[in-house]
Amino acid sequence: MSTRIRRQYGPERPPVQRREVWAWMMFDFANSGYTTVVITAVFSAYFVGTIAGGAEWATFAWTAILSASYLLIMLAAPFLGAYADIRGNKKALLMMTTGVCVLGTAGLGWTGAGSIGLAMVLVFVSNTAFGTGENLISAFLPELAQEQALGRVSGWGWALGYLGGLLVLAICLWWIMGAEARGAATADAVAQSMWITAVCFVLASLPTFLLLRERVTASHTERKRDIVALAWRRLRESLAGGSGLRDLRRFLWCIVSYQAGVATVIAIAAIFTTEALGFTTQESIQLILVVNITAAIGAFAFGQLQDRLGHARTLSLALWGWLLAIGLFWFADTRTLVWVAANLAGVCMGASQSAGRALVGYLCPPNREAEIFGLWGLAVKFASILGPLCYGAVSWASGGNHRIAMLVTSLFFVVGLALLRQVDVTRGRAAACQSLTR
Repeated sequence: MSTRIRRQYGPERPPVQRREVWAWMMFDFANSGYTTVVITAVFSAYFVGTIAGGAEWATFAWTAILSASYLLIMLAAPFLGAYADIRGNKKALLMMTTGVCVLGTAGLGWTGAGSIGLAMVLVFVSNTAFGTGENLISAFLPELAQEQALGRVSGWGWALGYLGGLLVLAICLWWIMGAEARGAATADAVAQSMWITAVCFVLASLPTFLLLRERVTASHTERKRDIVALAWRRLRESLAGGSGLRDLRRFLWCIVSYQAGVATVIAIAAIFTTEALGFTTQESIQLILVVNITAAIGAFAFGQLQDRLGHARTLSLALWGWLLAIGLFWFADTRTLVWVAANLAGVCMGASQSAGRALVGYLCPPNREAEIFGLWGLAVKFASILGPLCYGAVSWASGGNHRIAMLVTSLFFVVGLALLRQVDVTRGRAAACQSLTR
């Protein structure tokens, strides 16, 4: 690994070790099993088809509980980020949220037909913890990478994350497909795969907690009550524009738009393939397995491209690719075309998520990483409410027409492209460098 990824924030901060960059990327590997198995491929379809018994409102209920979770993350993330910067405790908060997510995921293993309330509570709790942890781990990125290597390091993390999701999903698929040979019900095996996911999360995240160092030290020694007030003041100033980061704020609105489309595809992928395209559960999981590979390729390849072509141009290419993929889904009448569209979406998913995170890091002032990535989390989670809820509502209003709902989803990428044109990356970087640490 090139030493160019190393970034110094000041003489008081220790130099970045290569093993720390690897440990940081391993958290992407660890937490991707949760979003791949629980949110995207396995539990979502299990919730709609088994727990809710295939009821007409089931898809809307699934998107609603995720949206409620994202709303809580959205409201809390910027404050927690500002608080973490002041206290210098991103890593401690990350350990706490990881533990809650793991316990919530394990609890899903005891759900079954009719246990709607329990399943919804556990999904709400685990997904809230997952999303909060995602913000915290991303806030380490500007500390670990030089500005000319942000795209690469972010891309490596996303790529490793997709491979982690692929590995956990493959293990779960092996367990589910072997249920009949063991004399067990497939539904029971699906529930038990939640335990597999929880254990993998714990094991894969150990390098992060053992090797990654906290470089931001507490900047204030006031009482906790006073620190809370200071964190709220900093957050209000950032949201009101007092910090002067105009292009960063514009880009956050861009993220809200295009990420709404990405979040929709992640949340309803298994539902769309089974309900709209007639895939079996095993076929759907197999498709998502392959898509994780193409997503890893997209994150890695576009991460390399981003540092050469530029942040905005690279992201623009990914969003145009999303529009093409959704167009192919709309016209898909064969399994071959579905596979082509899905894998194109996979490449663009890896590219757009990696590029967005790297660009936020590029526009982030030093010493405010957790605060700014808290705002990033606000944007992403607001998008995660907006997109899936719109999809669920359109699907419900159209009598379960998932193709129409998917076509509406394409509008999020169109608006995202328009907003991206309003972002001046060079000016935004200059503003970040001139921003005074408060």
